[in-house]
Order: sequence, then structure tokens, then C-alpha cells
Amino acid sequence: MQSKTITVRARLFGQSIEPRLITGRRVVARDPTTVATDGGGYLVLYRYGVVVFFNTTAEEEIAFLQQLFPLVSDADSSASIETLDIEVVPGSNDSFEEGKLIIPDAEIPRLQVVADILAKSVFLDDYEQRATQAFDRIEPLAEDMQSAGHLPRRSHRLLRHVGEILQLQHRIVARAQVGEKPDVLWYNPELERLWHRLENEYEIGERQLALERKLDLLSNTVGTLLSLLQDRRTLRVEWYIVILIIIEIMLTLYEQFFSHS
Repeated sequence: MQSKTITVRARLFGQSIEPRLITGRRVVARDPTTVATDGGGYLVLYRYGVVVFFNTTAEEEIAFLQQLFPLVSDADSSASIETLDIEVVPGSNDSFEEGKLIIPDAEIPRLQVVADILAKSVFLDDYEQRATQAFDRIEPLAEDMQSAGHLPRRSHRLLRHVGEILQLQHRIVARAQVGEKPDVLWYNPELERLWHRLENEYEIGERQLALERKLDLLSNTVGTLLSLLQDRRTLRVEWYIVILIIIEIMLTLYEQFFSHS
């Protein structure tokens, strides 16, 4: 058998997709949902918003994404993209050569393993950018506190940052399950070596840990600012109480003075 080349492209299309609502397509596998195209390619869909295309034309991708649009939450037309070229060489071992993945066959389970890593890589890339943007928004608050000793005047701005960080952490752990092995390995344990090879190549574990550290730092920074802001408000309330007590004492003394005069 002759070797053949497969072009793979992973694209983050939105925050979430419901693959089981896809209709009018030939589904060849589940967990993850894998769809065959009329041109001989495949699409692999992930609930956390990623679609991985194997040997599909630009026209096929556009048509499918138009069909997918109603099933996507928070669709993003400028989302991240990850590409890879695969050379199918019968009898070969799984390996990387000059940036190209060499595999012995193009069976569905093997392609799903490749799709899993590319999907996680493009997902991490997007969330790394989100974490950087969150840092950029919070950094001026921390710098202002350091240089001028000023705290934000309103807590709702900090609460929005807390909500954003919690949402990022939830999607990484609960929805994308970046640190988990795909279900396909339970039924095809012989592909685990390929999965580990790809995971190392794309540094999935290292990137996940780095992202989690960034989010933890963001969470601690915002939490500290929010705590200081609440302490300031508590102190302000205490001063109000003290002032009211003083005023009450002065009024009492005033009344007593004039009652005896």
C-alpha cells in the first residue's frame, strides 16, 4: 500500500457544542462524535466548542460550520486554529519527522487520539490568551494600590473578575477535562503510546499546569483586593458608628446642660 497525506485542522468555534443534536450527517463513532464527509474526510466534535477536520475542503468546512452554528454557545468567528500534517505509512511506527506525524493507518480510533490532543491544544491556546487578557485588566489595579495606596472604589468590578476566573477554571477542569485521557484509549489501549507522544509534543500537561498557576494567581490577587476593599468598608462603617455615638453623647450633654441652667 502507498502512503498518503492527511491534513488536520482543529478550530475552536465557540464555548460549547451539543454534538448529539447533529442531523443529516453520517456519524461513524461516538465519544467523541465523529462524522464522515461526502469527500472522504472526517469531523470530530467536542462539547467544549472544538471541531477537528480531517481532509476536508474549505467548502465542506464552511457548510458544516453553518449547520453547526445554531448548536454552538457563544460562537467565535475569530477563534484559535491548530493545524497538523499526517503521513500514513503502512507498517511504520507512530513518530514525528520534520513537524509531520507519521502513523501506520488512518483508522477512526487513531484519528480520534490525534483529534483529542489537537482539540485540547487549541482550547488551551484560547484560554491562555484569555488569562493574559485578565492579567492585563487586573494589573493596573494592583499597580495603583502599590504606587498610590489606592483601592478600587467599587467592588462590582472585582466581582466581575472573580466570576471570569471561576468560569475559566470550571471550563478547563469540568468541560474540557484537559488532564484526562480520552475514552477511546479504554477500548484501544494500544494507542496510549501515541497519545502520550502527542501530549508531550504539544506540551499539554505543562501548559495546563502553567495556565492553572496563572488562574490561581489571578484568583488570589483579586481575592486580596476584594478583601482589602471590604475591610476598608468595614472600617468606614465602624467610624460612622463612633461618630454617631459621639454625636449622641454631645446631644445628651447639651440637653443636660440646658436643663440645669
